[in-house]
Amino acid sequence: MEIGSLKGKALPPPCLLPQNTAPPLRPRINFSQLSHADHTLTRIQTSELAMEAARAALSGGITVLEIVRSTPGVFEVLKQLVNDYPTTVLGVGTVLNIEDARKAVGAGAKFLMSPAIVKDVIDMDGFQNGEVLYIPGAMTPTEILSAHDSGAKIVKVYPVSVLGGVQYISALKKPFPHISMVASQGITIDSVGEYIANGASSVVLSDAIFDKEAMAQNNFIVIRQLAHFATLQASQVLEML
Repeated sequence: MEIGSLKGKALPPPCLLPQNTAPPLRPRINFSQLSHADHTLTRIQTSELAMEAARAALSGGITVLEIVRSTPGVFEVLKQLVNDYPTTVLGVGTVLNIEDARKAVGAGAKFLMSPAIVKDVIDMDGFQNGEVLYIPGAMTPTEILSAHDSGAKIVKVYPVSVLGGVQYISALKKPFPHISMVASQGITIDSVGEYIANGASSVVLSDAIFDKEAMAQNNFIVIRQLAHFATLQASQVLEML
């Protein structure tokens, strides 16, 4: 079996994953990753790239996938993936207003993420009764508690690596053991275990799976292998906890 590589470095081979596991990973497709590549990509081409990248991650064992709002054709991509992968939990990220929130839910999103607390979204019908999960972003202890008190079932700590990474999550969980937190921004596959072990309910992986060079080269084999590796890392941590 061929193992993909980037810059001459071999990547981990596809791993055999335990059945019926749902590792706490939330990979996200972020098309800022194309900024250094071909600026002539059309909307159709980048939408197709989003679809192929998503399929590669899902075939690698990912069970929760976030598609960033800035992805060209985001709602069309979401509808197609919902149709093709009915058991996968699919959502939209970087949701900043109520209009996009409604469009995302209408397209089949099961969760929405924001980099901050968007009050109109958190109060939207469907979130309070549990039909759709809204994950607002927060940075400080005050913001995290405010998001939780506003009804958020889980809060995204962002930008976590800038704030101290694993140590910051560990420190936050001491006063807030009752608040579920998603660690987001700058997380590597190798650090997934540390985040989960120190209190994060889940982590967001962006470039760690949707590697910039692999995306620029349309190397979906590499993306699938990175997804396999990330899922295995999370599964091993959950078995030890």
